[in-house]
Amino acid sequence: MSSGKWMSSIRRFSCLELNPPPHRNQVTSESSVNGTANLATKWMSCDVCVEENKVCKCDPNDDGQLKDEILINDINVGEQHMKANSSFTHSVINMVGMLIGLGQLSTPYALENGGWASAFLLVGLGIACAYTSHLLGKCLKKNDKSRNYSDIGHHAFGMKGRVIASTFIYLEIFMALVSYTISLSDNLSTVFAGTNLHMPWMHLTTSQILTVIAVIVALPSLWLRDLSSISFLSSGGILMSLLIFITVVCTAAFGGVKANQSIPMLQLHNIPAISGLYIFSFAGHIVFPDLYKSMKDPSKFTKVSIVSFTIVTVLYTTLAFMGAKLFGPEVNSQITLSMPRHLIFTKIALWATVLTPMTKYALEFAPIAMQLDHKLPCSMSSKMRVLIRGSVGSLLLIGILGLALSIPYFEYVLGLTGSLVSIGISIIFPCVFYTKIFWSQLSKPILVLNLILISLGSLAGLFGTVSSFKSLIKSIQRSHSSP
Repeated sequence: MSSGKWMSSIRRFSCLELNPPPHRNQVTSESSVNGTANLATKWMSCDVCVEENKVCKCDPNDDGQLKDEILINDINVGEQHMKANSSFTHSVINMVGMLIGLGQLSTPYALENGGWASAFLLVGLGIACAYTSHLLGKCLKKNDKSRNYSDIGHHAFGMKGRVIASTFIYLEIFMALVSYTISLSDNLSTVFAGTNLHMPWMHLTTSQILTVIAVIVALPSLWLRDLSSISFLSSGGILMSLLIFITVVCTAAFGGVKANQSIPMLQLHNIPAISGLYIFSFAGHIVFPDLYKSMKDPSKFTKVSIVSFTIVTVLYTTLAFMGAKLFGPEVNSQITLSMPRHLIFTKIALWATVLTPMTKYALEFAPIAMQLDHKLPCSMSSKMRVLIRGSVGSLLLIGILGLALSIPYFEYVLGLTGSLVSIGISIIFPCVFYTKIFWSQLSKPILVLNLILISLGSLAGLFGTVSSFKSLIKSIQRSHSSP
């Protein structure tokens, strides 16, 4: 994603238009690590001028011209380098790594509550998301200037499209981090079961105190000046996710738990709520443009999407049936909390689930930090930039912590995220963008298919959002009414 000329251009034209934020699972592979490091280099460019005692050329009056010049450099130079990075196999590994994440914890719960027939919905959503991934690839091929998800929105609908896409991206990041923090709290309380912490000046439970401590431990990572110095955390995300899947398999095979629970055929009234959980599991489209640009042969992007979504769909379906058969109606919204606590597999899974959010905070906040840095004057000192970025990031994380402790209902928050935001990013927007961009070239079957997906996606999002929101409100009311 970068080259010698591109880096030289960055140093010459410090302030530039930033890329859109990475998705919560983006930082799980080598290519996304490179992308993160490149972004870090971009948003630190003004600091280079200051530190090297050079004249900063970030003249606000020439901002548009500088951005255009940088954009041209990015397209003509940087993209050529990116295309030489990833082979077919590497791209598949990257995409699978981007997709596997927090959503896998809830698939057994979703299957148990929706019935085994809801597995067809899970598979159908996997197919639909593979198709919309293909559409994003077509949009990127159509316009070489499109480098990211927001660029595609801009190509389709101008600035309005960019604003809407960016808004949904940031909203998903925020809500996903709330879900991660709730998961952190739930699993910490299980890891340290029996521990009793009490602080007279804090009216918090032991679980809440443990979560506060964990977030405080992760807080310093938001103050790191160079994101490339924490990019090694990206490999931890995919490792932890695979570790969770393996431990569930080992529990089924060697844990002494009989997989003889019955799964209801279909519970139609629960379908709107669980659809949000299912779609969240496939939401990785924000970073697919980065993967497309990093491929040696972008013409194989559709094949990469098909293979990757097939692998992930099989993994999710297997995990869903395995968890539902093992624990039945008692299955928790996070499969790790249902596993027998005395097993070593359970301890590994719990710690993997605890460590995952703590590796995510700094990387998930990167887009916000970059956008903030872009707004700061180029003449501002490096230390002041770090202070502002770290302070804003810390305040946001404290807000997320407070929200997560106030509404500790993982399945409803995750379902709301999927129905309200992820379904738009993963299904609705790609179809809308593609239809607008290729309107004059669309065949009737493709147009009908896109309109069907837009309609079904909108309905699923609407009913899923209403269902999850109602359940969330009821849970909050019950908690406040209980003594």
